[in-house]
Amino acid sequence: TILPDNMNALTRQLPRLASASNTVSRCAFASRNVYIEKKIEELGIELPAAPAPKANYNITCRVPGENTLYISGHLPIKADGTLITGALAPEEGGLTVEEGYEAARHCGLNIISTLKNHLGDLDKVEQVVKVFGIVNSSTDFKHQHLVMDGCSDVIMEVFDKPIGYHARSAIGVNTLPLDASVEVEAIIKIKS
Repeated sequence: TILPDNMNALTRQLPRLASASNTVSRCAFASRNVYIEKKIEELGIELPAAPAPKANYNITCRVPGENTLYISGHLPIKADGTLITGALAPEEGGLTVEEGYEAARHCGLNIISTLKNHLGDLDKVEQVVKVFGIVNSSTDFKHQHLVMDGCSDVIMEVFDKPIGYHARSAIGVNTLPLDASVEVEAIIKIKS
């Protein structure tokens, strides 16, 4: 077959173009999604640095071969590194529900930061399965569930339904490590 000169040139280029196409495909496949991270930016949310364990444990644990990520208890550490401390006891001069809500929100932000650090891409979160909140509170304080809304609300802001919609427990205790106001742990299903 006799082809015009420009067709012969194109034919000679086909193997190189195919190779380049494969490279582009591999690069596109390896690229990160940034939908959730873009949403965080649009919401004006500042994620703190991912926290390190405060004792002898791992901040996350994943059973080999499973898509479940267990997140250790996270404390209410602000972006500037300060820890929100004190018991929820508004009637006794302690923290108010609103201050506890803010502390729980910081726990949620720290969990999200840990997820980003561990997964590299928040779009790998398939489902926030469960959040367990522990509130440092007086015996008379009965609104641990309202405090934990701070964590649940920020998770819903960031991940939305259905990914962020989770089961939850909230309990009150008379003290927490480092006098933290709230501690939150989570169970997350990640995409395979």
